[in-house]
Amino acid sequence: MRILAVIILLLIAAPGCNKDNQPTIPYAYVNVQLYPNTLDYIPVGGYKYLSEGYRGIVIYRLLPEEFAVYERCCPFDPEKTGARVSVDASNITCVDSVCMSKFVLTDGSPYGGPSPYSLMQYRWNYDGEVLYIYN
Repeated sequence: MRILAVIILLLIAAPGCNKDNQPTIPYAYVNVQLYPNTLDYIPVGGYKYLSEGYRGIVIYRLLPEEFAVYERCCPFDPEKTGARVSVDASNITCVDSVCMSKFVLTDGSPYGGPSPYSLMQYRWNYDGEVLYIYN
């Protein structure tokens, strides 16, 4: 009987626990088309900034057919003025100039600084010619 009471208590209390306290980056509508092989050339291992999004977008080209597309707003404190990541000299990581959080461009994960949160990713499709970025 005591075990049943503990199980019921855990079932009631568990939904109230929220381990994901990540700050919310304000929504900005994104619907962009790029030509990463010609007009908007992005080499493999290269990146490109766009002005769209909340604080801009960074596109990183992983492979000829694979991209990583992130919001440039730092997820640690998105409301902080100037909280925006920029690609550093390594071309594989980026850093926020305000809180100094660092992120890996291949998957958006944090690897240094105070942010435990990954960069916000945008959805994308690539047909071999046009890269479509949207949310």
